[in-house]
Amino acid sequence: MPDFASPRSRRLILAALVSAALAVPILKATRASAADKGPIRIGFLTVKTGALAAGGRQMEEGLALYLDQHQGQLAGRKIEVVTLDTAGQPATTKTRTQEAVERYQVHAIIGPLAAFEALAINDYVKQAKVPVISPSAAAEDLTQRNLNPWFVRAVTTSAQMNHPLGEYAAKVLKYKRIATIGDDFAFGHETTAGFQRTFEENGGKIVQKLWSPLNVADYGSYVGDLKTDVDAVYASFAGANGLRFLRQYAEYGLKGKVPVLGNMTTVDEGILKNMGDEAVGVVSSGWYSAAIDNPENHKFVEAYRKKYDADPGYYSAGAYTAAFFLDLALQKIKGNIEDKDAFMKALRSLDIKDSFRGPMHIDKYGNPDLTIYIRKVERKNGRLVNAVVQTYPNVSQFWKMSPQDFLKSPVYSRSFPEAKNLEK
Repeated sequence: MPDFASPRSRRLILAALVSAALAVPILKATRASAADKGPIRIGFLTVKTGALAAGGRQMEEGLALYLDQHQGQLAGRKIEVVTLDTAGQPATTKTRTQEAVERYQVHAIIGPLAAFEALAINDYVKQAKVPVISPSAAAEDLTQRNLNPWFVRAVTTSAQMNHPLGEYAAKVLKYKRIATIGDDFAFGHETTAGFQRTFEENGGKIVQKLWSPLNVADYGSYVGDLKTDVDAVYASFAGANGLRFLRQYAEYGLKGKVPVLGNMTTVDEGILKNMGDEAVGVVSSGWYSAAIDNPENHKFVEAYRKKYDADPGYYSAGAYTAAFFLDLALQKIKGNIEDKDAFMKALRSLDIKDSFRGPMHIDKYGNPDLTIYIRKVERKNGRLVNAVVQTYPNVSQFWKMSPQDFLKSPVYSRSFPEAKNLEK
């Protein structure tokens, strides 16, 4: 039995008590370290004015819903959102990005909305080493040839969601000749290019290509110029432009005569609620539909309808996903977003088995492989919906090619792929 009264024993007991006393605050500090660092500041680049303002508002709704569902905290830390209006202008977007980083010292950015905005801030983002989660901007080269290690996309490239539609139009719908019309900016160019490539690879021909300015007020002259002896028209519009185009398409008597295919945003749920019979029957493709039949999406749609009395679509679901990605990455690093390298590693290693959009896996370029849905506008229970008619699982931004082979080609643009089948 030890002699507790001996000097040596008393010294050992005293040392043990001191060590124990010191260990308690160290343990408490470790546990509280995430909260003690203060809030996480997120710069949110949105569009409040101009042609894309409707999409910007829906992005705000999607982000707000996710944060509300988590009481404004992720990974044990309060989230502070610094909202900045880019007006959908590249120069303004760059200024707002610099403001977010240098004035507000944000830890990460969610945004911007448009492809040309993302291209405008790409060099600055690399220089500033600020993590960016894109909820909408689909400029393909940011995850391809002009790779940005600080950029992760929560949606898809512009072309990625249109590759399946081109194949579907040729193989399933058996279309042979198609005319295209789209917004004359990067998103319109790339969505149309992706569709054209796979449609023509599967035996179809693009016989006419028309481009309209993003802010065009009237589509009458463009609709009047469209060929009517084609199997279908492919339309690629953003914001509210799809609504205006389809209304005038119907007014000119083309509805019911020449079917319309569309990119995801031409009949996005965000504007579908304002459409009528002119939209019924439009076939489109995208990475989301409010009609996806899984438990997670049922919950998401119900919550969104309850809060905003509308269905979620491209912009709202994209921002909601961006917040979801932020949440998952923060959980991986226990909220320590100050370690930017660890945060980006966590973002780029996301492998999601179940979500409201289905499974998603971030490739080594920062872009998700995921399910693409072929949708058809139908009226159900008095509401227009993008009913899912076919799915393409695990679609890569490189379609069915290896990254090496895909990247040998020029970036998708207004002039690539070359339109070799145009008719006068």
